[in-house]
Amino acid sequence: MSHTEHFRHLLTHFASAANQTLGGIRRGVEKESLRVTSGGDLAQDEHPHGLGSALTHPHITTDYSEALLEFITEPFTSVSALLGQLDDIHRYTYSVLKDNVLWPTSMPCALKGEEGIPVARYGSSNSGKMKTVYRWGLAYRYGKVMQTIAGVHYNFSLPDAFWRELQSQEGDGQSLQDFKTQRYFDLIRNFRRYSWLLIYLFGAAPAVCRSFVRGRKHKLQPFEGDEHTLHAPYATSLRMGDLGYQSDAQQRMIVCYNDLSTYLKTLCGAITQPHADYQAIGLTDAEGHYQQLNTSLLQIENEFYSSVRPKRTTRRGETALQALRLRGVEYVEVRCVDLNPYEPLGISAEQIHFLDAFLLYCLLAPSPQTHNLEYRNIQENQARIVYRGREPGLTLCRGEEEVSMVEWAEVLLSDMRDCAAPLDQADGDGHFRRAVDAQRAKLTDPGLTPSARVLEEMRRDGLTFFRHGMSIAERHREQFLKRPLDPETQERFAQMAQRSLEDQRAIEAADTGSFEDYLAAYYAQYEDCGCMGTTTESAR
Repeated sequence: MSHTEHFRHLLTHFASAANQTLGGIRRGVEKESLRVTSGGDLAQDEHPHGLGSALTHPHITTDYSEALLEFITEPFTSVSALLGQLDDIHRYTYSVLKDNVLWPTSMPCALKGEEGIPVARYGSSNSGKMKTVYRWGLAYRYGKVMQTIAGVHYNFSLPDAFWRELQSQEGDGQSLQDFKTQRYFDLIRNFRRYSWLLIYLFGAAPAVCRSFVRGRKHKLQPFEGDEHTLHAPYATSLRMGDLGYQSDAQQRMIVCYNDLSTYLKTLCGAITQPHADYQAIGLTDAEGHYQQLNTSLLQIENEFYSSVRPKRTTRRGETALQALRLRGVEYVEVRCVDLNPYEPLGISAEQIHFLDAFLLYCLLAPSPQTHNLEYRNIQENQARIVYRGREPGLTLCRGEEEVSMVEWAEVLLSDMRDCAAPLDQADGDGHFRRAVDAQRAKLTDPGLTPSARVLEEMRRDGLTFFRHGMSIAERHREQFLKRPLDPETQERFAQMAQRSLEDQRAIEAADTGSFEDYLAAYYAQYEDCGCMGTTTESAR
């Protein structure tokens, strides 16, 4: 049976009674938003006390900055329940924020330079200090401005009932966890091949405030005479390009996704091998204060900027790579989705339904191991979509050929609609196929894409990128404030915030060792992995 025939066989199988295993898909969202003043400036004050401890709160924390909030949902099998919890988190947050608003787009508000971006703080415990030092390391390595970019991370996992059914169909004799790990890496390789499609469909960052690129080289142009706004006419998501989470040092690094062992090896090597540029910064300053966690290419694995990650829930003090090595892949984290400025929650149910169909396709479709040519194609295709995604006649690299982006996307969406069918059968509705159909319309009419809508609204209303963002932020704020939480839910969130503050104090009181010893024990786990290696290997 050919790879294509096997793919069709699996679709037929999961369109039968086996589709019920798809009802157990678990989804979670991590949504970042800058906290800004009513005048549109980045907030300079500490993480609001009423939101609890950023170190220990289960749902409300900070990302890079004190002003960059991150909302984290539990994993849910129900899309409506997932969005319901995310909505509750927003409504509680707005009850605490007073005059602040949440910036609705991935690219930041007007910035006043590096000094105007407060680095997040997590208290005096060793774990809290490590989180803060890591962020200072990012500042020294890449600058603070890049760290103000926000996005939506989507976490996705399939239930064991599905995996057992798939393993049976494939006649695989591994342990269930080893099979899951292998197939999640198959999914990840296909995701990387086709993530350009997500950037085209959901990219919502075609413009930036000029302050974001002050002092940096860029390829942008003024937006129709507006000296405060820069853009690229056919751009989709500048966040995913060279203005976003990119670095020259990481560009030389090839992380292999062909299997878990090579993935661990390349990332462990980047974390343990010294890097000359970062050695020049120094581990500590003249007074002995830590400036970064180490002088390697990566301080920790999270520093590697990737559109998708294999994940395993970590235990206290455990590294992400150690968790993967010991217990395998548990879920995947999708990281290339922009904040949707037209959704107060930053993401819609339709987007989630499409992501599920996209990810199921990436899992079931043939996924050969990646070689060097394809690795370069993946990078090139992403760069083209970022800056020229809506350009008429755009072509992408597939193998050694140039192919029409629209024609390739049509083929992929056709297969994804087939993957949506068993999801709909398991769900009892047509949400998934309708979500795919809604995206197909964006191929024939690029004006329906969020990136095109943003530029058209700015043009129509004569607004700068900043003013456009502020108008949406104020509208979202009013929508949340008009729907306060019921007293019981409000009190539950208030108690959660108070409990998180108490948990932070308990962690600080329990610390007995030095920060140096804490770091040494943490980094020893990378040696335990037994995966030390080069970071410049071929992709295969």
